[in-house]
Amino acid sequence: MFKRIYKIGQRLRNPSMTTWFHFLKESETWPLASLEAYQLKKLQELVEIAYANSIYYKNILDGLGMKPSDIRSLEDLKKLPMTTKSDLLVHNKEIHTNLNVEKLFQANTSGTSGESLKFSREESADSFNRAAIYRGYSWYNVNPWELNGYFWGYNFSEKEALKIRVLDSLQNCFRIFNYRKESIDFFIKKLKNARYLHGYSSMIYETAKIINKQNLEKPLNLKMVKGTSEKIVEAYQEEIQKAFGQRMINEYGAAETGIIAFECKSGNMHLNMEGVIVEEIDHEIVVTNLQMHAFPVIRYYIKLAPKTKKCECGMQHLIIEDVTGRIGQPVYGKINTYPSLYFYYIFKNLALRQALLLTYQVVQEEKGKIIFLIEQHLDGKELIHLENEIAVYFKNDMEFKIEHSQNLTAHNKKLKSFISNIE
Repeated sequence: MFKRIYKIGQRLRNPSMTTWFHFLKESETWPLASLEAYQLKKLQELVEIAYANSIYYKNILDGLGMKPSDIRSLEDLKKLPMTTKSDLLVHNKEIHTNLNVEKLFQANTSGTSGESLKFSREESADSFNRAAIYRGYSWYNVNPWELNGYFWGYNFSEKEALKIRVLDSLQNCFRIFNYRKESIDFFIKKLKNARYLHGYSSMIYETAKIINKQNLEKPLNLKMVKGTSEKIVEAYQEEIQKAFGQRMINEYGAAETGIIAFECKSGNMHLNMEGVIVEEIDHEIVVTNLQMHAFPVIRYYIKLAPKTKKCECGMQHLIIEDVTGRIGQPVYGKINTYPSLYFYYIFKNLALRQALLLTYQVVQEEKGKIIFLIEQHLDGKELIHLENEIAVYFKNDMEFKIEHSQNLTAHNKKLKSFISNIE
C-alpha cells in the first residue's frame, strides 16, 4: 500500500524523478572520464542559460569580458568569481533566471550561519536531487516507502502538527523531536519494524545513548542509519552501533547546492558528480550545481581525496576525504535537554510566517539560560515575534536574553549558529 501511495505522490510532485533515478543508476558505473565529460557538457549548458536569463550572471561575465563559449574545459570554471551566501541573499532577484518553467518549488533555508535564504527550484532539479538521494538508498537495498524513523522537526501549531502527522502516516514514517520519556517510548515501540532511520545526526546519537542506558530492546530489521545536516562525530559511532546494530552513514549536501556526496557501503563519501562540480581551495570546497537553472548557483563558497584513491565498491565518482559541517550539541534547560536544531526552526518559522530574516548566533554559558545574538536591529514588534517563537519551543524551562544590533562577523571561518560552553 505504501509503495502505491509513494508512486502516486511521486508522479504528482516529481514526474521526472524515475527518469533521473534510472540515469543515475546507469551513470554510477561510468568511468571517471565519462563522468567528467558529462560535467563539462552540463556546465556549458548551465553557463549559457545563466548568461541568457540571469541579470546577475550576465553582468558577471560581461564584467570579465567573457562569453559562455569561453567555457571549454572544467578548468575554465575557475575564471568565474566565487559566490558567497551574502551574494545569494543580496542579489537574490537578479540571480533568478527568467526562464518560463512550468513547475517551481520554493526552497527555504536558514543554513549553518543563520542567514535565511529563499529561492526557486524547478521540478527537474528538485527531482534530480531526490533521485540522487534514493540512488544512495539503493546501495543499502532501502526503498523510500519502507517504514522509517525520522529524527527531524515540525512546527508546533495545531494545524502544522496535524499536517505533519497526516503526511508522516502517508509516507510510512514516524518521528521524534525531543528527548522526553513519552517520545522515546513511542519511538522505540515503532522502531522494532523500521527498515531505516535518518535525520539530524546529533539526535540519532542522543537517542542511541538513551536506548543503551536503559538497555532497551534493539531493532533487528534496520538496513540503514543515515545522518545528515550535521557533521557525524566519530565519537557518535560506538553508541549508534550498540543501539542500532550498525554505524551511521553520511549524506552531505545543502539546499543551495543539492546533494554533494553520499557514503557507500565501503565507507567512502562519493561525490554526486552528475549533479555538482566540487573544487578544493585551501581545504574548503567550492560547489557548482549543474542541474539548477531557475536559480543558478555557480562556484558557491570539505577535503577531497586524490583522484588516485579507489574505493572497494567499484564506483569511480570522486571521494570526499573529510566532511565539515555544523556539529549538533545539546541545549540544556533547567530540567530538560533539547536538540540544537530547535534554533533552526525558530528562525525558519520567523522567516516563513513573519518575513523576518535574521542572522543569529545562540550562546549558552550555563544550564537553563541562553543568549540570542542578532545582527539586525529589531523594533518592538519584531522583538515580540522572536520572544514568542522562543517561548513556543522552550516554554518555562529556559531563561533567555536577546541582544540585537550585534556584529557577528566570523574571522576567517564559518559562523557557528550555536556555541555551548557547557562541558
